[in-house]
Amino acid sequence: MVLGPVLLGAFFVGLTMTTVDRNRAAERLGLAAATVRTSVDALCQQLRAAADAVALAPDAAGRAGTAGQVVGRGLAAAVLVTDVAGVPTYATPGAPAAPWRDCGAADPAAGPVAALAARVALRDRAGGDLGAVVTAQPVDPGLVARLAAVTGVAVTLLDGAPGSVGVAQTTEAPAVRDGVLAAARRAAGDQVTGTGDGRYVRRVLPAPGQPLPLVLSVPSEQPPDLYAALVGAVLLAGLLAVAAAWRLARVTTRPLVELAGAADRVAHGDLATRVPVRSRDELGRLAGAFNRMTRETGIYVQALTSSRDQLRGHLAVLGDTLASTHDLQRILRVILHSAIAATGARAGAVLLVDGGVLVGRCAEGLDGRWSPDAGVEAEAAGAAGLRVPVGAGIVGAVAATGQPRRGRADPVAEAAGEPRCETYVAVPFAAPGGPADPGIRSGVDPGTPGGPAAALGVLVLYDRLGGDEFDDADLETLRTFAGHAAVAVDNVRVHEEAQRLSLTDPLTGLWNYRYLRESIRREVERASRFGRMLSVLALDLDRFKEVNDTWGHAAGDAVLVEFARRVRGEIREVDLAFRQGGEEFVVLLPETDARGAAIVAERLGAATRDTPVPVDSGGGARIRVTVSVGIAVYPDHASTGEQVLDAADDALYAAKAAGRDTWRLAEARPWPPVEELAVPAGSVSPADGLPRAGGASSGPHPSQHGLGR
Repeated sequence: MVLGPVLLGAFFVGLTMTTVDRNRAAERLGLAAATVRTSVDALCQQLRAAADAVALAPDAAGRAGTAGQVVGRGLAAAVLVTDVAGVPTYATPGAPAAPWRDCGAADPAAGPVAALAARVALRDRAGGDLGAVVTAQPVDPGLVARLAAVTGVAVTLLDGAPGSVGVAQTTEAPAVRDGVLAAARRAAGDQVTGTGDGRYVRRVLPAPGQPLPLVLSVPSEQPPDLYAALVGAVLLAGLLAVAAAWRLARVTTRPLVELAGAADRVAHGDLATRVPVRSRDELGRLAGAFNRMTRETGIYVQALTSSRDQLRGHLAVLGDTLASTHDLQRILRVILHSAIAATGARAGAVLLVDGGVLVGRCAEGLDGRWSPDAGVEAEAAGAAGLRVPVGAGIVGAVAATGQPRRGRADPVAEAAGEPRCETYVAVPFAAPGGPADPGIRSGVDPGTPGGPAAALGVLVLYDRLGGDEFDDADLETLRTFAGHAAVAVDNVRVHEEAQRLSLTDPLTGLWNYRYLRESIRREVERASRFGRMLSVLALDLDRFKEVNDTWGHAAGDAVLVEFARRVRGEIREVDLAFRQGGEEFVVLLPETDARGAAIVAERLGAATRDTPVPVDSGGGARIRVTVSVGIAVYPDHASTGEQVLDAADDALYAAKAAGRDTWRLAEARPWPPVEELAVPAGSVSPADGLPRAGGASSGPHPSQHGLGR
């Protein structure tokens, strides 16, 4: 009763062990075949990369130098350069013997293989065919031995002769070589065949990327005289059954328990957990795969953490820069550098809209990216060389539509003045009051460049490291930096406007009293340094209180605005006009003597007196006003800015006392007696009482009011 089932079980055990042995051998041979294809394909890729490196050289001398480096570094055993007719034009010494088998052949031909080769077309810059570059690596016993070492099985290279199976190279022992070849003749395709001496054989046929005819073999793991041993084991089966069952259960369940515990620890965040690999079977492979998974996951987590910390650092620098400076150029440069570092781009630029044209404000990495049409001047200008009309090219279209874009560049769609690139990502940015989402249209018709656009500019990056296209994550990152750029541009503009408003009179648009104090000090210092004169005119509208009482304050404001406009029309661009307060004004005339100042005063009086000021009172009324002017000259009437202003005020009071609608010159300042230093004749005022500009110069400066008016 017991012996029959035990014998039957032993028989089935024998069959099972044979099947398991065959299956394991098939798995090993299948894995070895995949490894062989991968290894040979990697070698072909190496040869192809070496050929590409030689083909990229600009001339024959460069190709020869690159070929020597390729051979010297062991990337290929030989390099052959041929022309369009296939005639060799260059070959490195020590080339492998023929025939060479092309790795990229779609249908590898039969025949012996002495070397693996990769062929790359050689073209000029215009794309014309110049020939080909061929790199080769010999197929020798060393290569076969390396394949055997990588796969863990015996490898035999066939001679490739049609209709026969001959050995070219092998790692098989001579005693089993004939049996392996006989089994290889019987094998069809990827079928695994057994030999009479307990080995399993699989034939690997040539294919694209793996042109070598190979035979792989592994020894059987089945012990000899299996059935005899099973018969002997049956006698002990009754005694060992329990022990065998217990042992089998332990070997099977222990790795699963360890794996389950490790998976639970990983789920709780312990990525350093590892499972011991106790065998090479499925459980061992599962344990190894689990260990690789946890190791790679830990690496990914570290990379993400590092990337996050790096991005935080860039944002911190960006935030500090935005908070500490109003230097727009510096802010845009920090934004661009941070965006390039965060996305791995090779180059980039920030362009701002200026009158319907995108003008580059800062750029990085644009050297060598300009098209021949742009010229050397554009490349030398750097960021200033970027001038793209809104609506034209890549960045112009982004600014016109307000929609971000990414992808590969189309040379046909590129606008003149845009740098060349392979991939790009561009994001528009608008003022904080404009569209919050860069994807919202800015209100510009693409067909009307230069129209009213909400977009302030475009942030564009070129050519990501590694050659890959920019992805959606890069686009979102760039949107963040574009938002910072928009805030920076708007803040700087608001700051400049606030600074301007703090120094100007809101009614007349002239400079205010605060800026007068700063300007008089600066102009006096400049006049003192260069030995020039500075004239100061203090102006006051006569009987202005009567204008307000008679016509109202609105009419008075209109008179002040018109008077300020006439003052601006009678002075030079270098002169400065200020509203000191109420109806009082001050004009600074750099490098102008008393005669020139008097001419300006006469003209201001005439411009005010001769043309009454129209007011909007419903009846077309016109108000006639006059102005009194006091003139003081530095250094004739004072030695400091405050003193020359006081002297001009005193002269203004004198003009008022003289009947108004006139001008008066301040009284000359008494000079201390000079005993040892002779004063040149040109440094004092002439007998007419009107001082001249200049120090030691005897004649007036060409730009003075005395000559120009």
